[in-house]
Amino acid sequence: MSKLTKFLRSAVMAGLAVSAMSLSVAGGSASAAPAAPAAPPTVVNAPMLSPAAKLAMRRDRNAVCVNAHVQNVGWQGWRCSSNRRAAVVGTVGRSLRLEALAVSTRRAGGVCAQAHVQDQGWQRTRCTGPRGNMAIGTQGRSLRLEALRLSTRPGVCAQAHVATIGWQKLQCTGRNGQLEVGTVGRSLSIEALRFLA
Repeated sequence: MSKLTKFLRSAVMAGLAVSAMSLSVAGGSASAAPAAPAAPPTVVNAPMLSPAAKLAMRRDRNAVCVNAHVQNVGWQGWRCSSNRRAAVVGTVGRSLRLEALAVSTRRAGGVCAQAHVQDQGWQRTRCTGPRGNMAIGTQGRSLRLEALRLSTRPGVCAQAHVATIGWQKLQCTGRNGQLEVGTVGRSLSIEALRFLA
């Protein structure tokens, strides 16, 4: 029995020595664990404008169009606010989080927005560029939008429907041109947004 034990022990040691030599010759690492996939980028691109959104912005230069990326739904489609008619994106009563928001406008001065995202905090501010489109939040990472800051000309209003709270008070940009909706530090998702331009 002791001869068999010695034979097995020497076979195992020889196998380990061969494995160690092949790693050092191949220049590999001692870890056999696969590399973790890189996290998707946090920048989201706005979807292309629909023909209806383009028409709404041609008719009213002050129109603001929005499109929401909703949990289990994806991008909902462009909805436009003009002539004090509200544009509503997201869902109410379905407990689905908003994950990203796209904004498009041709208004003078444009719109700048900043999102507070689950596990990330405040993202950098993004502004509508020469094409008038921008997006904030994340896509494909299952992270909720928790709050939103908008900077634009006075008179634009927004209202958030927040999980367990419902519709918050309507906030409008004043002389400083800024507003904030949603919550910070409470782990609550924005489920719907209403815009008035």
